Formats: sequence, structure tokens, C-alpha cells
Amino acid sequence: MIPIKNKKKNLKVTVEEMRNFSFNYIEKYAPSKQQLRIYLLKKYIKSKIPNTNKKNLTDLIDAVLQDLEKLKFINDEFYSNSKAKSLIRQGSSINKIRNYLLSKGINNKYIDNTINKINEENIDQDFFSAVKLCKKKRIGPARNESNRPLFYKKDIGLLARSGFDFEISKKVMDIEEDEYLKIINLL
Repeated sequence: MIPIKNKKKNLKVTVEEMRNFSFNYIEKYAPSKQQLRIYLLKKYIKSKIPNTNKKNLTDLIDAVLQDLEKLKFINDEFYSNSKAKSLIRQGSSINKIRNYLLSKGINNKYIDNTINKINEENIDQDFFSAVKLCKKKRIGPARNESNRPLFYKKDIGLLARSGFDFEISKKVMDIEEDEYLKIINLL
């Protein structure tokens, strides 16, 4: 039987290993800073690194994250703007975008800047996002005229769960079919 040496990892090897894991994760997922921190923390808590406690591990992770920020591999401001644009294309409301970015650990100042940019580009963004959602889900004005009154409450509920307030939901639900088609052609 061949004896297996129990190699102890030193600090330098751990930091280099952590950077490599970070690069692989960034390449695959394009995460926010908080998502990467959670990933590295889970990865290294599961592994058996001798003589390290949680405080030392979080300090190492913070050092690696600061290094990655200096090298511009992770940027929460860019992440916030790109995710917001992606969610707008999908028909998400401003409230849903804000909550999504908060859940990803983005700083409030970046979220506020992103929301302000969205509102500057299009004053009535929630209305157009609600119309996109109606087209995508085939609800509200996208339904047959004969079925619209039957599904009114259900459609309003779906818009509310998607983060749209009652006034916008009602405004979208009251659109006539020909006006709806004009709006869809503009989007």
C-alpha cells in the first residue's frame, strides 16, 4: 500500500486556487460581487483546509474580490445596468428589477442610478413593460374580445404579481385591441 501524504495548503496556494475558481465562475456566469463571494465561501467551507477559520477565509475572499475589482473582472455597476436592460426586454416592472438587484447584493446607489437611467430613457417604462408582458403571456389586450371580461381579475392579478401597480395594470387592461396592436408594432 502506498502511503498518501497529507499535504497542507499554504496561504499562497489557497489564494491562487481561489482566483482560478473565481475566473472560471466569472467566465461561466458573469456574477455580481456578492454572488461570487457566496460561491467562494461555500466552496471553501466545504473543502477541508487545515488551520483556517471562517474569519481568515472571509478575509482571503475579500482580498481576492478586491483584486478582481481592480482588474475590472467584476463590476456591480455594470452588472446592475446590464441585468436591468435584460429584464426590461423580458417585460419586467421597475419594482421587479429593483427587487432582483437587491437580492443579488447590489449596492443601493447602483440600483438607484440604474432605475434613474431607465426612467430618463422612457418616462412610462412600466406601461410598456406591462404591454410586453401581456403579449408574452397572451393576457389582457392580447386576449379575444369575448374572453377579456371573463379573465379580467386573473390578468390583473398576474400583472400585480409581476410588480405592476394597480393604475398601470388597469390602464393596460383597458386598451382597445387596435391601439394595443399599434403599441406592439412600436415595440
